Amino acid sequence: MKWKRFPLGPLWTNGYLLWDDDGVGFFVDPGGDPTDVFKWVEDNGIDVRTILLTHGHGDHIAGAAEMSKRLGSDVWIHREDENMLCDRDKNLSSNLGTECPPVEATGYLEEGVPLSVGSMDLQVIHTPGHTRGSCCVIVQDGNDRLLLAGDTLFARSIGRTDLPGSVPELMSGSLERVASLDDDLIVLPGHGPETDIGTERLENPFLS
Repeated sequence: MKWKRFPLGPLWTNGYLLWDDDGVGFFVDPGGDPTDVFKWVEDNGIDVRTILLTHGHGDHIAGAAEMSKRLGSDVWIHREDENMLCDRDKNLSSNLGTECPPVEATGYLEEGVPLSVGSMDLQVIHTPGHTRGSCCVIVQDGNDRLLLAGDTLFARSIGRTDLPGSVPELMSGSLERVASLDDDLIVLPGHGPETDIGTERLENPFLS
């Protein structure tokens, strides 16, 4: 399994392209103009079959409609956040003053329901707090494993719970679940640098 980070949109949201040895992949959280992604995907022959949305905020979904149309990719999100895909007030893009074209979900992230893209297996962990439908996803391909954390967990911090649609009383339980994962599990967050669970358990004030 290989991956590449693409900072997209006005908040430089981390979008991630992940792909297997056969060049089959998926894209996580296209938060802005995906032109650079298109060029890289075409130059490297990656078949982007799915767009995975960790939650429904505009800075994570703004490029999803264009990417889905251009690449023919499915769009997966948790059902609790599906209503944010076509409502600029609910996805908060109206607050940012940015464009966020509506996009339809074609599949759903659901805990306990295994998913796969190419040779990569995906395990969904529903982690409400930042939004009701926020999810983290463990991706495994052979011996390679990593966690897509969205805006649930950052390096030394966590996602905000004071936004419209956030559920602060659920965040602590979600963080406890994430903190119980293996120390050496790489974490790819929605903003900021990558980290790992062991480091966050020791140094993140919200987990200690």
